[in-house]
Amino acid sequence: MPALPRLRLTGNQLILLAALWMTLLGNLSYYRKVLDIYPPDTGQLPFLLSILGLQFAFTVLLLALVVWRPILKPVLTVILLAAAFAAYFMDSYGIVIDRDMIRNTLETNVAEAGDLLSWRLLGYVVLLGVLPSVMVWRTQLTPLSPGRALLLRGRLILFTLIALAAIIFAFYKPYSSFFREHKTVRYYSNPVYFIYSGLRYASEQWIDSRQTFTRIGLDARLREQRGKPRLVVVVVGETARADHFSLNGYARPTNPRLEQREGLISFRQFHSCGTSTALSVPCMFSKLTREDFSNSEARNSDNVLDILQRAGVAVLWLDNNSSSKGVADRVPFEDFRSPERNPVCDPECRDAGMLSRLPRFIEENSGRDIVIVLHQMGNHGPAYYKRYPKAFEVFKPVCHTNELDQCSVEEISNAYDNAIRYTDDFLDRLINLLQDHDDRYATAMWYISDHGESLGENGIYLHGLPYFLAPEAQTRVPSILWLGASVPPELREAAASRRDQPLSHDNLFDSLLDLVGVNTDAFTAEDSLFRPKNAMNASQKP
Repeated sequence: MPALPRLRLTGNQLILLAALWMTLLGNLSYYRKVLDIYPPDTGQLPFLLSILGLQFAFTVLLLALVVWRPILKPVLTVILLAAAFAAYFMDSYGIVIDRDMIRNTLETNVAEAGDLLSWRLLGYVVLLGVLPSVMVWRTQLTPLSPGRALLLRGRLILFTLIALAAIIFAFYKPYSSFFREHKTVRYYSNPVYFIYSGLRYASEQWIDSRQTFTRIGLDARLREQRGKPRLVVVVVGETARADHFSLNGYARPTNPRLEQREGLISFRQFHSCGTSTALSVPCMFSKLTREDFSNSEARNSDNVLDILQRAGVAVLWLDNNSSSKGVADRVPFEDFRSPERNPVCDPECRDAGMLSRLPRFIEENSGRDIVIVLHQMGNHGPAYYKRYPKAFEVFKPVCHTNELDQCSVEEISNAYDNAIRYTDDFLDRLINLLQDHDDRYATAMWYISDHGESLGENGIYLHGLPYFLAPEAQTRVPSILWLGASVPPELREAAASRRDQPLSHDNLFDSLLDLVGVNTDAFTAEDSLFRPKNAMNASQKP
């Protein structure tokens, strides 16, 4: 096998070659989006070629600004590998690598990452990332004095800016329309947009590290004369979309057990705070609304669980997902992702295993108000077929791969719906467990998914698109409430009156305080779904 050639180049020449490689091979999704807007048979060929030049120039400019000696080779290698991964996920799932997606990626665990591995991913990484990285390291950089290197880099940046201006000026009219009316296309520019997003994420983390922690609800206390103590279980669902729950009118019987329960309330117009777990989970437990939410502010302030615990409520977070995303940092937390703690693993550890912990915790805190959060694995994709035991494979044939674009929409939906049937069984078993404690507690179960999921509609899979760009499949989520016999009837009536009103994750904070019976200045009555209301305020609208 012949050895790969060794090149002798300046740092600028190496940047130009790397930029050309990524421009030509790493932007398939970007060019597809452009061609959807400007088909080549409409006489737009010169403009389309200029977009290729513009992408190359932007990439050169970005690399010229961030890749400097003596870290040129390692930084360029990281960018090439990251661009290869970005190209794969954009091409295969139609997702965008923005700041929230970077956060979600960095906060994922090994098991979730394993579900994304495939031979196709390996091919992308080797071709688009490893091979050019090998060439980078085999290249001998021409020795230059610091002054000479700075002069040449400044010249490269200047020439690139001139080229950008010339291209835009030559096609001013179509670019004016392109930038104004098709802003979302730029999210697929690789590596320009993910580097920009990465810098924004790093800036946010730096600001976060310098913030002081804000305490809220310091006056929290339990209301007097509330009857029996409360036993409330909040189930944080994973990647479930409302329109695939038969409780909400879906044609398939995905909720055969819950549909048989009387008094169950399904809120049919419930929307998420975000389109990823890393954003939605902290947001739903925070006092912040979707419009003013920031991960940094949420991490550095109390959430509703902190306030409940301060009021004397026994709080516990059980997790069968990646983590609590910071929500349970100050309350008891138990990880159920391994057989050492979870008794239901086959080999994947099932959500049902978390139920084994509830009776003992309830007994340990007998007579106290209790709030337990169960964070599901739920419908976590793309390997939906792994999310349920074989006995729940009712809808067939199913997609048995994580390369969703290789399956039909029917096969993907079958696997996805089977996972929802498993959640249906899980919630039904949880309600049975709570009913066993109705004699001593006012019991309640509230299930809310963190975000929805795209299943191939319009070529989009998974989740994580920017909220304004995301389809409703990613933002409209199931929210199901069950109240035990000892819960005051006025709470049940108020909640039932809201089943068809616009609600969102913004309602969880105040509703949970209201349901448990906690008074605090941080409570806003109009945001509780246990208060009758004819119209929602602007902060609650999805």
